[in-house]
Amino acid sequence: MRNVALVIPYLTKNTLSYVQALCSLEGVRPALISSHGRDILPRSLSERLMAFETVESCMDADQLSQATKVIAGELGAVDRLFGVLEQIQLPIAEARDKAGIPGMGAEVVRRFRDKSAMKEALRSADVPCARYARITGVDDARRFVDEVGFPVIIKPVDGLGTRATWRLNDEEELAEALAKLAPSAANPWQCEEFLVGSEHSFETVTIDGRHVWSSSTDYIPGPLEAMNTPWIQYCVVLPRETDSLDRFREVNQAALDALGMKTGLSHMEWFARQDGTVAVNEVGARPPGVNIMPLMNAAHNVDFVKAWVRLMALDQFDPPTRVRAAGSAFLRGQGAGDRVIAVEGLEEALRDLGDTVVEVSAPRIGGPRASGYEGEGYVIVAATTTDEVMQALARVIRNVRVRLG
Repeated sequence: MRNVALVIPYLTKNTLSYVQALCSLEGVRPALISSHGRDILPRSLSERLMAFETVESCMDADQLSQATKVIAGELGAVDRLFGVLEQIQLPIAEARDKAGIPGMGAEVVRRFRDKSAMKEALRSADVPCARYARITGVDDARRFVDEVGFPVIIKPVDGLGTRATWRLNDEEELAEALAKLAPSAANPWQCEEFLVGSEHSFETVTIDGRHVWSSSTDYIPGPLEAMNTPWIQYCVVLPRETDSLDRFREVNQAALDALGMKTGLSHMEWFARQDGTVAVNEVGARPPGVNIMPLMNAAHNVDFVKAWVRLMALDQFDPPTRVRAAGSAFLRGQGAGDRVIAVEGLEEALRDLGDTVVEVSAPRIGGPRASGYEGEGYVIVAATTTDEVMQALARVIRNVRVRLG
């Protein structure tokens, strides 16, 4: 039996699914570390947990380390310690190091979290990626722009997705960004050349450094374009075909090897250029967002939450076969307001699509305007062919409107 501790900062409907998966796993003694109290858990889950520790902040490695010691005092040495969210990967790794728990340590995880360290490792291994510079002042930024030209991207060195990411097209926009962001040694930013091409993700299961299974999705359009163009309805498609796997697999594995991926599910974003070349954008050593987990569920008839927890807890994974295509259309509100005042065409679209619809999160009247490009709701569809999925997503984004006011 392995003693397995899962770190979940806040217990929500989504994160509770990971707790449920751990508690249903044979061969483990499940423990939970959270900033919420045990009383928030459903009784059925609380009774199955063999240890529970509350910490003030799951971002604090010392607090996680102390909680791990308490759990070890109750159950015996902790064999695995892991969590889902990107932001807690580094403190979890630091806590592993302190306790001598197997898994990726802080040195490796830092390469996944720090954009400059990530790009340095990739370029040192001759993995194709955008040219970059760590920006600690105005002069750094101007030297980089002189080298690569406009447009450029500027982002936090430890950012998540496209949050706080800017595309700068000219000197005026560069000056405005530098004045607002105030880069310094204590507040560094990452500047990168702007890559042109279609954008995709690549998810890979790795066990002890062996890459045993992969999946890939298409972003329509790319996340940065979606973020900067509020009227665009954003989609993610997991095609039935495996062309992207064959095209990008070698680069994906070289990148993961360069970064030091050991055991887990990684999420890589990459570009396919018009000239046939590819380039890595960013890599996360954790499950993907933007509904890719439910898309993988629908396309492979597998519960990937359960599969990931089993992978992390027991180093076990059964590679599934892709049996259909799947896609998610994100419903993004239109208008200048900060609340949802109307949702038009959704019921009709769902009725027309019938059994193609896998999951719906309908925008709530009176709900707040979304802060990110995922929007106020979504529709997930699945079908035998990619063409059917594309037609279903087109039906949604053409006919459903979320009004803000």
